[in-house]
Amino acid sequence: MPDDLDQILESPEAQRLATDFVFTEGPVWHPDGHWLFVDVRRSLMFRVSPSGELETFRENTNGANGLTFDLQGRLIMCEGDGRRISRQEPDGSMTTLADTSDGKRLNRPNDLVTRSDGSVYFTNPGGRIDPAVREIDFSGVHRIAPDSSVTAVTGELNFPNGLAFSPDETILYVAITRRDDGCIQEKERGEECTHQVIRAFDVAADGSLSNDRVFANMFSSQDGVPDGMKVDSEGRVYCTGSEGCWVFEASGAHLGIIRLPEIPANCAWGGPDHRTMFFTARASVYTMRMTTPGTQNPKAY
Repeated sequence: MPDDLDQILESPEAQRLATDFVFTEGPVWHPDGHWLFVDVRRSLMFRVSPSGELETFRENTNGANGLTFDLQGRLIMCEGDGRRISRQEPDGSMTTLADTSDGKRLNRPNDLVTRSDGSVYFTNPGGRIDPAVREIDFSGVHRIAPDSSVTAVTGELNFPNGLAFSPDETILYVAITRRDDGCIQEKERGEECTHQVIRAFDVAADGSLSNDRVFANMFSSQDGVPDGMKVDSEGRVYCTGSEGCWVFEASGAHLGIIRLPEIPANCAWGGPDHRTMFFTARASVYTMRMTTPGTQNPKAY
């Protein structure tokens, strides 16, 4: 499939900022100029300063994966090992925002996004938890409402992963990894896995979701799965996956794949003009410049 990315790429290639990690994930940028990301398998969080200096920001993250900020600029994270959504307070202490949904203990929260009304949507796949302790019997998306109540907003989605809102927040996109034994065996045989897609949902004023549909296919026989996702100000969807970061028009038309030296797992917008994309890719982290700014979620801080 030919790539048609000239209209969105300003950088000819990715710039590597740091390497020698185990598995990088969860990138997020703060308006004060720093990036945060995690090395999931070492349970460490790192900070990249505006000058490019790398430092350990937090140890023992409880397997933190997806990161975002709330409307006040406080860090919110998915703790896979802790089975909760937590918030880091200004004094460094941690507050649990959610460890249950509809009264049942969360599985292993994976990724999350904040909406401009203050609500937080997160994915809660169930495939990487001991069945003996699993209380929620489906893999879906859940919502922390502004009043702190936590409820499921989807049913079974077969390993939901990254998620992102359209610029006007009326559509929620959800990457479906569907990395089960069948998918793995297909790729080992060099066959195209047809279970890997991006789904889309309409978002109502009350935060509920409806009109579940397939937005785009990410079928591939190569290593990698639909994972982290972001949207630019013109509505294009960027989703990391096999071979690189796949880019789609708001219509769902596939523009092409941004190829990096390593397979990316997640991405984030940042920089003063919001045109820098930060990629976490296996053992390294990279940046690339784009022609179109990304959306800012949340929009308040």
